Amino acid sequence: MVLLNSSSCNFDWKPDNFPFSNLDGEKRFFYKIFGENGLLVMFICNHCPYVRAIENKISIETKRLKDLNVNSIAFMPNDQNAYVEDQDKFLLDQISRAKFNFEYVIDDTQSIAKSFEAQCTPEFYYFSIDKKLKYRGRLDSNGKDPEMGKPELYSAVEESIAKGYCSSQQYPSIGCSIKWKS
Repeated sequence: MVLLNSSSCNFDWKPDNFPFSNLDGEKRFFYKIFGENGLLVMFICNHCPYVRAIENKISIETKRLKDLNVNSIAFMPNDQNAYVEDQDKFLLDQISRAKFNFEYVIDDTQSIAKSFEAQCTPEFYYFSIDKKLKYRGRLDSNGKDPEMGKPELYSAVEESIAKGYCSSQQYPSIGCSIKWKS
């Protein structure tokens, strides 16, 4: 396991409207999953101890964001052949265990993670309704601690919805490096 910090936010970056298939095999397009007030994108996996430690916080915060009309989606970017715990069966177990209520997508070509310049799991990105990046960083001030700290992501989303931008400092996410295919 290699510990990494995510990069800083590339404010107003707008990703392409790429296609993907969720764990149920449904084909979707990125722009079609936005909520009325935007979208939270997460890069997570099942084997990373940083993700596992905060699964409950992820579940709670994505539900709170849904109340703000912000949808959520998670991409699992790791090489599933090298990390058995990140194979579909175990991701389905994770969804059930953690009570995740958002789409979970296998980034099997790793092209999504590369286009987002994702570096670690967990990593969080908030896109406003105009599909522009407004937040990139950690979930809260307590990091790997299962207890919720200052809800930095949620506060940034609230501010962005209200003002169109986020004025508070953004701290990088800390977690396991993405397991790239060789």
